[in-house]
Amino acid sequence: MTEPDRNSELAALSEEAHAFFTQKHAARERALRLSRAVGQQSANAIRSAHRHEFDEARALLEAARNAVAEMREVQETHPDVYYTGFVQDSQKEYVEAHATLAFITGTPLPRPENLGVAYPAYLNGLGEAIGEMRRFILDSLRQGDSSRCEELLDLMDRIHTELFTMDFPEAITGGLRRTTDAMRGILERTRGDLTAALGQRALEQRLAGLWERLEKRELD
Repeated sequence: MTEPDRNSELAALSEEAHAFFTQKHAARERALRLSRAVGQQSANAIRSAHRHEFDEARALLEAARNAVAEMREVQETHPDVYYTGFVQDSQKEYVEAHATLAFITGTPLPRPENLGVAYPAYLNGLGEAIGEMRRFILDSLRQGDSSRCEELLDLMDRIHTELFTMDFPEAITGGLRRTTDAMRGILERTRGDLTAALGQRALEQRLAGLWERLEKRELD
C-alpha cells in the first residue's frame, strides 16, 4: 500500500480552506456594508419624517429597500453570515423607519412580505417605533399641538399589547420580549407626560377664561 502524500493533502486542504474563507469574508463584508447603509438610510428617513419632509423620507427608504433586497442574495449563498445578527439589526431599523413614516402620515403600515423581512425583525422594528411615537408626541406638545397625541398614545398601547401576546422563546422571536419590556417603560412615561401636559393646558384655559370674565366685569 502506497503511503499518502501528506504534503499534497495538506496543500490541497489549505488551498480549499483559503478559497472557502475568502468567499465567506467577502460575503460578510458585503453584508456589513449593506447593513450599515440600511441603518443610516433608515435613521435619516426617521429624521426626515419628524421634520415632515415626507418625500425625502420615502426616497431614503426606497434606497434602503434596494440594499435589503441585495442582502437576501447573501442569505441564499451564505445563510450563516446572514443570520449572525447585524443584518437583522439593520432590518429592524428599516421596519422602524417605515412604521414611523406610516404612523406620522396616517398611511397603511407595510407588511413584512412587502418589506422583504421576516417576522422577528419586523415585530422588533414595530416595537422600536413606539419610541419614535413618543418623540413625535413630545414634539407636538412643545409646539402646542395636541390634536393627535391621544390617538398616537392609543396606537402605542395597541402595538405593545399585540407584541406582548407573542409568548414564544426569545430565540424564535429575535429577543422580542426584551423589546416589549423596554417599550412598556416608554409607553408609561409618555402616558404620564401627556396626562400632565393636557391637565396643565386645561387649567391654563380655565384660568384664561376666568381672567377674561373678570376683565369683562370690570369693564361693565
